[in-house]
Amino acid sequence: MYPRIAGSVVLRQLRPRLLPTSKAAVVNVRWGSAEPLREGEEGKMNKEESEKKEVVSSYWGIPPSRLAKDDGSGWRWNCFRPWETYKSDITIDVNKHHVPKNFLDKFAYYTVKTLRVPTDVFFQRRYGCRAMMLETVAAVPGMVGGLLLHCKSLRRFEHSGGWIKALLEEAENERMHLMTFMEVAKPKWYERALVFIVQGIFFNAYFLAYVVSPKLAHRITGYLEEEAIHSYTEFLKDLDEGKIENGPAPAIAIDYWRLPPDATLRDVVVVVRADEAHHRDVNHFASDIHQQGHELKEHPAPIGYH
Repeated sequence: MYPRIAGSVVLRQLRPRLLPTSKAAVVNVRWGSAEPLREGEEGKMNKEESEKKEVVSSYWGIPPSRLAKDDGSGWRWNCFRPWETYKSDITIDVNKHHVPKNFLDKFAYYTVKTLRVPTDVFFQRRYGCRAMMLETVAAVPGMVGGLLLHCKSLRRFEHSGGWIKALLEEAENERMHLMTFMEVAKPKWYERALVFIVQGIFFNAYFLAYVVSPKLAHRITGYLEEEAIHSYTEFLKDLDEGKIENGPAPAIAIDYWRLPPDATLRDVVVVVRADEAHHRDVNHFASDIHQQGHELKEHPAPIGYH
């Protein structure tokens, strides 16, 4: 026992000499060597390190450009650029409805109505969370359609009539809706888990539907957008009645839709609903083209809205 105590005392006395405890003790020592740095070498190494960082940042010869808003202030978003912002057309008719005319239309319509039931049960009138979940699904059809049209264009060595761009713009716009509502309603862990399940099922089902029948896939999307419009209309009612606090609009929404600095959550819901109405019209139009026996490339795509 006594030798152990004596050993611990000796180790305690020698530790500061064997193991430097301060950064100052090792700052002037060459890495991997006990030899101290010569005078001026430390500054030289710091300069070399800074030069390496500069080289890495412009390694590919593409220096980052400085972006600014109209008022000259710096641009804060990496997910979209100033030229990708726009003013939503809020004069669009949000009450328009495509009446099912044949079996395919009715199948698409009642499929969407059936999918609405579990959504109503799960979210009730929690429209912030509902919008967030809705956008994780709504961003899928445009990406799937754009992907399949892209591959088709490559296989056939032909143009798409602008429809690839139109559908990918739709998918990106829906994703920006999600990024906006992420600032309004923070998803809980079980809602994130639900997104994984729902998105996995819906992506594969929609992919298969688009391969088998693009006109059915676009009609389903058109009716999904109609349901989205209905949900956002109910969202607006609760905001107007004071059931949901009409707080300030998220900064990302103000820049993306070019809203005034004092915009509120209600202003955001209005422009998002207008976007959904545009997507409704685009997809019903695409389905009509297919039902009339034509291909999408034969009709110019409605691009330039976003």
